[in-house]
Amino acid sequence: MRTSSLLLLVCMLALCAFGICEGGPLRKKFYKSSCPNAEEIIKTVVWKRVAQDSGLPAALVRMHFHDCFVRGCDGSVLLNSTKDNTAEKDAPPNLTLTGFDVIDEVKTEVEKACPGVVSCADIVALSARDSVAFQFKKPLWDVLTGRRDGTLSRASEAVANLPQPTFDFNTLKQNFARQGLNVHDLVVLSGAHTIGQAHCNAFSNRLYNFTGKGDADPSLDPTYAAVLRTQCKSLSDNTAQVFMDPNSGTSFDSHYYAAVKQHKGLFQSDAALLTNKITSNIVTELLNQNAFFTEFAQSIQKMGAIGVLTGNSGQIRKICSVVNP
Repeated sequence: MRTSSLLLLVCMLALCAFGICEGGPLRKKFYKSSCPNAEEIIKTVVWKRVAQDSGLPAALVRMHFHDCFVRGCDGSVLLNSTKDNTAEKDAPPNLTLTGFDVIDEVKTEVEKACPGVVSCADIVALSARDSVAFQFKKPLWDVLTGRRDGTLSRASEAVANLPQPTFDFNTLKQNFARQGLNVHDLVVLSGAHTIGQAHCNAFSNRLYNFTGKGDADPSLDPTYAAVLRTQCKSLSDNTAQVFMDPNSGTSFDSHYYAAVKQHKGLFQSDAALLTNKITSNIVTELLNQNAFFTEFAQSIQKMGAIGVLTGNSGQIRKICSVVNP
């Protein structure tokens, strides 16, 4: 009995040496044998599309985030609604998600090479990584693969689980904790707001009616608020968009944290990071870009492992927007 246990331990250590036990059920180069060119195909399509649209990195990182916070990272955000069910993508928090056409193009190309092998959930995770990598011509974080696709997608669950831009610190903390993420992950992953734009109605209450008395949010830098009012003309403006990072909205960097420190975080959820001593200190630490990149790599990999389906669970969807018949 002792000999067999020892052999099992030796085998497990050998597997770990080859990276097979990293990240629990997920691992590096999951498709090395089943679809060896999968990751290169995904990168090629994503880089081509990002070269045409500088807004895609923000869109694809946000899609990955919104996928993982509802039912785990199972590609459920990609599913279309049916006559009997309103899917996540049609929930109010997801109506401004974009990039679905990119995922569809990636899936088409991967299916040509390896039909029925690569999951849509892995494509979302890899596309988010590769879209940011285009700026640097190298990846900033590893993506462990082996996710399978879910078969359920409910708008009500997106509403219940996705953090809102109006959340205060305690609500954010609780929201992230439900996903197994701590306050450090909260601050680090908020750094994704260094790229992309937000619609005015996501924060215009801070400009025009913060407490219901036609006032502005006193925690927002007044000079910056005045600038924002020139871009967002009214409380009801739902078409205009503003860069979330006023310093460099298309560059993935640590400038978001400088903006937060200057009370120029666009959302209440950004400003909330300064209302707690621990998170405020983390914001200061992440002003260092190398520190931000290192910590972001760890937190987004942790996020990418939330509630994953592996082994025989779920399925490998043939079309990302539809459950296999």
